[in-house]
Amino acid sequence: MTGRDGNGDGNGDGKADASRAVGRRSRALRIAGLALAGALVLGSGAAGWAYWHLNDNITSVDIDNALGDNRPPKPVVTPSPSASALPGEALNILVLGSDSRSGEENQRLGGGDSSGARSDTAMVVHLDAGRTSATVVSIPRDTLVTRPSCPRPSGGSTAVAHNSMFNDAYAVGGPVCAVKTVESMTGVRMDHYIEIDFSGFAKLVDALGGVTVTTDEDIADDDSHLRLKAGTHHLDGTQALALARTRHGIGDGSDLGRIGLQQKLVKALLDQIAAQDLLTDPARLYRVADAVTAGLTTDTGLDSLGELTRFGQSVQGLSASEVRTVTMPVVRAPSDPNRVVAEEPEARKLWESLR
Repeated sequence: MTGRDGNGDGNGDGKADASRAVGRRSRALRIAGLALAGALVLGSGAAGWAYWHLNDNITSVDIDNALGDNRPPKPVVTPSPSASALPGEALNILVLGSDSRSGEENQRLGGGDSSGARSDTAMVVHLDAGRTSATVVSIPRDTLVTRPSCPRPSGGSTAVAHNSMFNDAYAVGGPVCAVKTVESMTGVRMDHYIEIDFSGFAKLVDALGGVTVTTDEDIADDDSHLRLKAGTHHLDGTQALALARTRHGIGDGSDLGRIGLQQKLVKALLDQIAAQDLLTDPARLYRVADAVTAGLTTDTGLDSLGELTRFGQSVQGLSASEVRTVTMPVVRAPSDPNRVVAEEPEARKLWESLR
């Protein structure tokens, strides 16, 4: 009896223990599964929110639809043999820095609360086929041009204007008129349009950890509030923006001196981006992406995070040493010593090289 009870109790306890162990493992697995599912949901939710937020940051303008077919022709592109291959055709992109004072941050950085906006900086970025080299052509904002008739966002069109300052095109007709004016004066089709405001530029520089720039002379500009001794400096976003806006504290105080500083900044930004492996630092990558998109206006061909990412991947092999910076050849305008006009035939030859 004792033996039977012993055997019976022993077997019963073993089964109970095993059942309890299985139960504990089952509950643990369920808890782990729920925790994992929760983490995945939260993670995908956060990723989804981040993607939506970055996408929602971007403002876009349908330039192609606004301008129609009356534009310089697009180059004939040979289709890639692989549908998944990154694009490698040559591209021309109009990049504008807007001096908009809209918003408290732009007012603070711009040093005022004036209404409206102008294209404070204008560059045509030509990416060669293969995206391994580039030419950045700065257009002085004081250049006198014939501004073509441009469609207004509210309807109707602007009148043709002769001997108009280049940056008036943006003030009069926004991105659409800026693109049409550049195409009219250069004969080069702009494939894309990118605009960044004061705040967006400063935030981008800060998100990258600043930029290192070497100046050739002392800078003391009361308008941009920048004071630097000649030499190498590591600048934060506010200082870099002030450098991009400086004109009265260097050289003869013209826009040409400022363009030289802006071209230094372009290369400094490329160097800073190349020095960081953003893909291994998701937090910094997000900060950079948030900064880039927050102050960004593009054409509809670059108005989503996916399109911007694909474009970025196509130029990731481009180094600062492969970027040539030039200024559109200009001479003093006969009608106004404070303005310039395109120097011909040099300007025409430069634009022809980018078609």
